Amino acid sequence: DYFPAISLYEIYGSTELGVNCVLLPEDQLRKPGSCGKPSPLVEIKLFDDDSNEVTGFGPLQTGELYVKSPSVFADYYKQHDKYVADQKHGYQTVGDIAYRDEDGYLYICDRKKDMIISAGMNIYPAEIEGVLENHEEIYEAAVFGIPSEEWGESVHAVIVRRPGSKLTEADVDVYGRAHLASYKVPRSVTWSDELPKTGSGKILKRDLRAPYWAGRASQV
Repeated sequence: DYFPAISLYEIYGSTELGVNCVLLPEDQLRKPGSCGKPSPLVEIKLFDDDSNEVTGFGPLQTGELYVKSPSVFADYYKQHDKYVADQKHGYQTVGDIAYRDEDGYLYICDRKKDMIISAGMNIYPAEIEGVLENHEEIYEAAVFGIPSEEWGESVHAVIVRRPGSKLTEADVDVYGRAHLASYKVPRSVTWSDELPKTGSGKILKRDLRAPYWAGRASQV
């Protein structure tokens, strides 16, 4: 009611790469979850971990999103090595994982650095967080991987309950199994009064993750 259907544009971009995709008003309901198609003068490719271009369609055909456009930044200040490391075949990335549908619309899954690999399965925390935050007793949640001797990583959730909530870990498990594939359901839960955040409001997952990985040579 507040935003007429013809007024809502969704934009995907970053400080480093500029505006990369736009989802037009007429596509908002037709393509839920999409960030749209590449903007004018923007080229986008998806690459797998072996630097092969991902050309398939659908959620199982994900790759790291790389951009080539006139708006891509020139370099990181005093971090040229990172700038070079984030390049591939003349394209630049900020580490987002995405997939395309058959109509060429792009969908952002998560940040590559946040992806959980459990028993060989790629798990995107953003999907799980979105499901958890739809629960009426959950204010917000942060999901990340913690060490597992059996699976490599297991899914862990830090949850901020709404005032008055008596939600239990068992409740979260039941809710998760009703809305997620079994391998995505958090295997453990901790509760917090608030989540650590940057000045711009981004959750500091590295601070939440650090105690679980302390002293380990590999921090997957």
